Amino acid sequence: MSGLNLPISLEFFPPKTPEGAEKLRGVREKLYSLKPEFCSVTYGAGGSTQEGTFATVGAIQAEGVAAASHFSCIGATKASVRAELATLKAMGIKRLVALRGDLPSGYGAGGEFHYASDLVSFIRAETGDDFHIEVAAYPEIHPQAKSPESDLQAFATKVKAGADSAITQYFYNSDAYFRFVDDAYKLGVDVPVVPGIMPITSSSQLLRFSDACGAEIPRWIRLRLQAYGDDVESIKAFGLDVVSDLCEQLINGGVPAIHFYTMNQSAPTLAIVQRLNSLTY
Repeated sequence: MSGLNLPISLEFFPPKTPEGAEKLRGVREKLYSLKPEFCSVTYGAGGSTQEGTFATVGAIQAEGVAAASHFSCIGATKASVRAELATLKAMGIKRLVALRGDLPSGYGAGGEFHYASDLVSFIRAETGDDFHIEVAAYPEIHPQAKSPESDLQAFATKVKAGADSAITQYFYNSDAYFRFVDDAYKLGVDVPVVPGIMPITSSSQLLRFSDACGAEIPRWIRLRLQAYGDDVESIKAFGLDVVSDLCEQLINGGVPAIHFYTMNQSAPTLAIVQRLNSLTY
């Protein structure tokens, strides 16, 4: 547990090269000072990074930290999921982040699972309580949802299928998070919903990611980032202020934990936690 007296978790993506793997090892070593409850590793579209995901998950476990594997089901079969669950179980993995996932470009639909709730139900039926299952939540509404109501219903369905907790897409408006949690609670969802936090270190990268995943960048943040142009130090300082303030609002509002999207960097997350540790609650 970090000095925040609140559990934190960290997300990494699997490196593509041996050099990347070595660099990520050094990043993890620095971030382990935060005593994360677990570290999760993402999974490429259609399982395209499975080998790298499982290798990174195994490395984290070997370093004595609980690891969670992302696990997507689009394009998968029951047999393939069953085999992957057996592999992860044999590795000693106890936590999964169950997602529908994206198909690689050029693929048609396919597979035996259509929704993340189908995957959660299958994992529960196959493995009982062997895994703690996380699912995704979208405080600002999934970009493919037909309506806010249908998105909330889809989330409630995932939880009722057997999810233990949820991690949100990143956001910069704490009201969106608290509204989502309140609305989900009214539908009978009572599992912890952990806010996902994305540090701000690059305006072009953030805007690109956000446009792709439907995360809202408030206009005042977008305009400030644009005004800084290529001034990287000012962007980082501004980002640290914005994200630390967001975390402070969330902590004061009683969130159960915080999940950091590290982007395989240590400095931004360490700076945010250091700033929060300097505050008194």
